[in-house]
Amino acid sequence: MSDRQIKKIVIVGGGSAGWMTAAALANAVGQSCSITLVESESIGTVGVGEATIPPIKYFNQTLGIDEATFVKETQGSFKLGIEFIDWAEKGKAYFHPFGRYGAEFDSVPFYHYWMREHLAGNVDSLDDYSMAWVAAKNHRFDHPMRDKRQIQSTYDYAYHFDATLYAQYLREYAEARGVTRFEGKVVAANLCAEDGFIEAIKLENGDVIDADFFIDCSGFGGLLIEKTLKTGYIDWSHWLPCDRAVAATCERVGDTLPYTKSTAKDAGWQWRIPLQHRTGNGYVYCSQYKDQDTATETLLNGLDGAPTSEPKHLRFTTGMRKEFWHKNCVAIGLSAGFMEPLESTSLHMIQYAIMRLIAMFPDKDMSPLLQEEYNKLTREEYERIRDFLILHYTATQRDDTEFWRYCKNMSIPDTLQYKIDHFQNGGRIVSHAGELFTNPSWIAVYIGQNIIPSRAPAITQMRSHVPVSDRLKNIHDAMADAAAHMPNHDDFIANYCQSAALQ
Repeated sequence: MSDRQIKKIVIVGGGSAGWMTAAALANAVGQSCSITLVESESIGTVGVGEATIPPIKYFNQTLGIDEATFVKETQGSFKLGIEFIDWAEKGKAYFHPFGRYGAEFDSVPFYHYWMREHLAGNVDSLDDYSMAWVAAKNHRFDHPMRDKRQIQSTYDYAYHFDATLYAQYLREYAEARGVTRFEGKVVAANLCAEDGFIEAIKLENGDVIDADFFIDCSGFGGLLIEKTLKTGYIDWSHWLPCDRAVAATCERVGDTLPYTKSTAKDAGWQWRIPLQHRTGNGYVYCSQYKDQDTATETLLNGLDGAPTSEPKHLRFTTGMRKEFWHKNCVAIGLSAGFMEPLESTSLHMIQYAIMRLIAMFPDKDMSPLLQEEYNKLTREEYERIRDFLILHYTATQRDDTEFWRYCKNMSIPDTLQYKIDHFQNGGRIVSHAGELFTNPSWIAVYIGQNIIPSRAPAITQMRSHVPVSDRLKNIHDAMADAAAHMPNHDDFIANYCQSAALQ
């Protein structure tokens, strides 16, 4: 064993970020080094990240977590996508599905043919060609088929779950694999005078815990990465102006929908996340256009069941650290940056930060090359997700409030404008191989928010021999038939993963 190997890791902060990190590291490094997680019950966690995107399945699978057991323990449900209501204009809704549109039947992509037919007035809603939406709107769910010849293979899924219960579940997983939890509030960090590395953290009660490597999961303040190492922060609030949120839970009413709802309001948007035991709700808003009391009133008036918790208020600034890994400290979760939960990316960004860290795991030398690459990849991920979120705000026809007028007319990053220009010109999707949100996601928001190309891709006009109309009808009918044979979402949960607390 090399004497340069890291022997002690300290994670500052619990919650989803801390315990996801602890569980993944324990699984990756085994007993080769000690892992200590320090958290304080008096601080609490944000605890509103209850909606996810499909890659969370692979994180759990990597840890060997059984899906049915995980959903039971977190009182979760399944998610086929997000319905966006009143974003393009009041009275209009569209669906951002997990999976692709249609089914490929030619060398030309399906959505190119749909676009050609739509511009010719032959077909209407793109949503009708999404297997995820056809199932979701009928409150149906089943696992996708693996046989790529079947229409039931064209969709994907994620989860809604109780983030606090998920952290508890991962805590048990991590502790069973040797992670030590230390109760206490971290108040300071000791730095090495020679190189500025963190040597130890100091707790409120005077205890000192040393380590070779520190992971900051302390939340918005960034106790280590910012307050100690002072890496700086890049503010994106001029593009993503929402800076407050109020969250509350309510009683579950009616069917458990297999999708998230995002409803645009006069100064932001409201989420609705259905779980087995309750519904999670929140209003993300801009304090420049809405005060806290009015926002709280708006949220509570929009609940579809009786409240089961007191409203919880959050303040944030959308953006990212200038450096995510600095010296012997890596920031993961809210300490690294914040993206509002519009597209349910919070836990995903934690997951990918952990995966990058494991892939580039250092020794005590803390290679600057590793840090440079980690920071580069993380920065690019944040910027790409940022652009996708901005698209939702800038692509609106709403001008009924000051907030929406600002969003509609604000300047946007050149990287996003370039993508919009390409799509408007000829229906082309410009993307990077490493992007989280792939073509179907961009198409969903473009079309859903009325960014319609001036013409279909030229190649579609050269394929007159392809029976496109017949193929579209066959796909449409096949999806409707497949959804009709799926179980009801609540029935699927009851038979597969119903929480013991609700039986």
